[in-house]
Amino acid sequence: MQPSTKKLLLALVLGVVMVGLFFVPFAAAPASDKSAAEVPTQPAASTATPVPPTPTQTPATTPAAAPSPRLTPAPALQPLTVYTYTVVNTFPHDRNGFTQGLIYLDGIFYEGTGLTGRSTLRKVDVETGSVLQMINLPAELFGEGITVLGNRLYQLTWKAGRGFVYNKDTFEIIQEFSYPTEGWGITHDGRRLIMSDGSDTLYFWDPDTLQEIGRVHVFDQRGPVVRLNELEYINGEVFANVWQTSTIARINPETGQVTGWILLDGLLTPADLTEPVDVLNGIAYDAATDRLFITGKFWPKVFEIKLAPLTR
Repeated sequence: MQPSTKKLLLALVLGVVMVGLFFVPFAAAPASDKSAAEVPTQPAASTATPVPPTPTQTPATTPAAAPSPRLTPAPALQPLTVYTYTVVNTFPHDRNGFTQGLIYLDGIFYEGTGLTGRSTLRKVDVETGSVLQMINLPAELFGEGITVLGNRLYQLTWKAGRGFVYNKDTFEIIQEFSYPTEGWGITHDGRRLIMSDGSDTLYFWDPDTLQEIGRVHVFDQRGPVVRLNELEYINGEVFANVWQTSTIARINPETGQVTGWILLDGLLTPADLTEPVDVLNGIAYDAATDRLFITGKFWPKVFEIKLAPLTR
């Protein structure tokens, strides 16, 4: 083999080796079932008031440094009041009523009760606790909160995503509707329905289309407030039972901030506990006489109470 031929072959071999070394670092890694970037991580629960993240500064396109962004300060939390109560009056309540919604209107209570196969909608005599009118929900449904706006009564169900609109006088079903969340409590402010689903969110619905038109997240000084249950709109605030507690949150519906806590421990006496009872759940308000009514699931009584700021 001529020297010139040997040089040519050697140059070709070296060229192949260099090309292989250049492309090795860019070879694709073996594919995995799910990359870490694609799997969202659930953030740990926190009781701290959320702090808005610091915005990422856009790199400057010129040698001169870009001005630092000016952060908008977080809104200041309004003072929070804790309330205690005095009992003004008591009224009989059906021990078989698993109360999910309570309304005072035209001198009677409207009540929605729950449990699968036992859910009802009823009118109740305030003074005697006697059921004046009642219909049963379909046996597969678990009834939840109710509210009356105009001549229409709205009732939610828990997990079925089904709600009903009735004629408030006859209980004739006018309309059935659906929603994507669980149904817990419902009230209204005269123009919007306000609904809870057990989270920290209050949803605002158009009462005619029953479509969501807004929402707000509820919070206090410690962070999100969850398990919002039965609701009642009272003088510009939403009163919300917090499930599995003896407390009611007073909520500014425009901002979501809790403005006060109502502590209702001790309503039931030992004599009231001789038969099984469940949690506090049921808020009704008589706007004409400024009367507030409270009850619970399987409770033997409805309590009329007066609130007073707790002195510490």
